[in-house]
Amino acid sequence: MKNVVVTGSQWGDEGKGKIVDWLSSEADIIVRFQGGHNAGHTLVIDDKVFKLHLLPSGIIRKNKISIIGNGVVIDPWALSNEIDELRSKGIEITENNLFISDTANLILPIHKEMDEIREDQAGKSKIGTTRRGIGPAYEDKVGRRGIRVGDLASESALNQKLEKILLHHNSIRKGLEKKIYNKDQIKKELLDIAPKILKYSMPIWKKLDEFKSKKILFEGAQGVLLDVDHGTYPFVTSSNTVSAAAAIGSGCGANRIDYVLGITKAYTTRVGEGPFPTELKDSIGAKIGDKGKEFGTTTSRKRRCGWLDGILVRQSVKISGINGIALTKLDVLDELEEIKMCVSYELKGKKIDYLPSSIEEQLNLKPIYKSFEGWKCSTKGIKKFNDLPDKAKIYIKDIEKFVETKISCISTSPERKDTILIEDPFNI
Repeated sequence: MKNVVVTGSQWGDEGKGKIVDWLSSEADIIVRFQGGHNAGHTLVIDDKVFKLHLLPSGIIRKNKISIIGNGVVIDPWALSNEIDELRSKGIEITENNLFISDTANLILPIHKEMDEIREDQAGKSKIGTTRRGIGPAYEDKVGRRGIRVGDLASESALNQKLEKILLHHNSIRKGLEKKIYNKDQIKKELLDIAPKILKYSMPIWKKLDEFKSKKILFEGAQGVLLDVDHGTYPFVTSSNTVSAAAAIGSGCGANRIDYVLGITKAYTTRVGEGPFPTELKDSIGAKIGDKGKEFGTTTSRKRRCGWLDGILVRQSVKISGINGIALTKLDVLDELEEIKMCVSYELKGKKIDYLPSSIEEQLNLKPIYKSFEGWKCSTKGIKKFNDLPDKAKIYIKDIEKFVETKISCISTSPERKDTILIEDPFNI
């Protein structure tokens, strides 16, 4: 029985939602293992559009179990609203198909406001966060003052934990001349929302141990290049996005991960600030953005677009232990005369084949490209590799060779059915 981890190999927004939904037809359990509602997965199913932020993509499918793991930070109000919205579209969500880790940390209003304060004061040094409180919530988790899902079950425990977390936050807020938060008000809001969250709460590690005979799909948010350790730091998210985080963020052993699928867009995009060596600030970049509908699911921010950076994808493959790549949005490149892939960088007159850790060096990288002739015809909806244009096959095979990892599937439209399967991660 194979268990599969899905992770982005770029800066997120690679199309994980569709691929996870597509793979979940074979999986029994779908687990979200990190991030918060800063993530955004758009699914298009039978002309219906579903936008997910916290719930695993498998929640759309019938007879599947969805799990939110301990590695996720949860805004309970956002989660409740997301559940209500999906129910209004006919999706069944009950205590039988959704489970939430009792040790997952909560995002509180103080976290969201602190996120906004920091971004506003950062000026040109801003990170470009979604202002949803994810970073500050992870800080409180690591600082051992966070409030967890299970704490909602005890008013006395909640009282003590709120005193601790507010001692920290109100001290900072007083120094910034901001309004001091009232403990009783936050406690009331948490106790009001508690019944809507606690009914799904349980020890997830124990639940996963019961599912040893089931196929599990672990779903990450963002991408490897936003990993807090391995990404373009400090322009990163506040959690580990690499595949190894699937074990930590769900409470199962690393020996239960059998295959890592890296989602890779056929070009590159990035939301927010930070280095982007292959960014196109011209009409081609604008054309790619328009054709690919490159606007954030969570924030609606316009994404920065550029050529595929083979160096970065190959680095992600090595760091995250990626066994196969799902190449997405190939059809977005259909109309281009020429397509490029970055195969090395120039830094201070020298050629290098990796992303350096220094942010100053990252910002000064000059991409060196390999050019390909565009295929100038539609690939949208193609479901067999042999039916692709020859020039598209050349581009795909070159990507595969350069990043040193097989391409296991290709997405040719946002639709669930428009996927070319080359290798099934669950059955190898």
